Amino acid sequence: MHWLAAALLGVVQGLTEFLPVSSTAHLLIGARLLRFDDPGGVFTVMIQLGSIVAVMWLYRTKIVHILRGLPSDADARHFVLMIFVAFLPAALAGALLSGFVKRVLYTTPAVIAASFIIGGIVMLVVERYRPPATVLNADHTSLARALAIGTCQVLALIPGVSRSGATIVGAMVMGLDRPAAAEFSFFLAMPTMAAAFAHDLIEARHRLGTERALEIAIGFVMAFIASALVVKPFLAIVRRSGFVPFAWYRILAGVVLVAALAMGWF
Repeated sequence: MHWLAAALLGVVQGLTEFLPVSSTAHLLIGARLLRFDDPGGVFTVMIQLGSIVAVMWLYRTKIVHILRGLPSDADARHFVLMIFVAFLPAALAGALLSGFVKRVLYTTPAVIAASFIIGGIVMLVVERYRPPATVLNADHTSLARALAIGTCQVLALIPGVSRSGATIVGAMVMGLDRPAAAEFSFFLAMPTMAAAFAHDLIEARHRLGTERALEIAIGFVMAFIASALVVKPFLAIVRRSGFVPFAWYRILAGVVLVAALAMGWF
């Protein structure tokens, strides 16, 4: 049963990491429902690496092209600087606030429920009233816009907000069209998730052991597969329907969670 739970949680991590629905919230809720014990969050930390590797694999051609172009290509240097500038706010906030977030917010389901509902409403409002798109290619995002998007990412420290949701909504407010906003979010996820993984791994290093290695391996593989499979269909939905379906999903999930809390199920 532990192996099945590990596989299911790996799928949840992979499917939700790059969707604007909060992978952290889904993992916290899923672990409770499955009665999956994760001392020190070691399992959660390790399977996040599966999603990181998956998105890097999907964009491997572009990553290699950018790295090769750094010495001579101004566009490549701008791209790296753009992502670095966007990464900084969340990196600083995470270093300062991660302890409080994990001790208090991660253990408060009401925070997740409120974040689901408020985030969904914000997405609906932005979809309806966002400014006209002036940036159609994520590579052409200015440093000022990148910093603003990165500042929005700080909100993702709150479980239920969603890292991808915060960055995508921020990017649309900053004038990126939907596909460009989603792609910017994917690239910003690489350093952000890698840094979060490294930070959490250092904190959990003393709890690592061989006794749960198989559970971690199963979760990692399932997270990798699910993440690799979800990105292209997600972009297709965004181009066709925007983010409205995800907004309503968030609101519905939040209402269900509020009802579950009111009935004492959590």
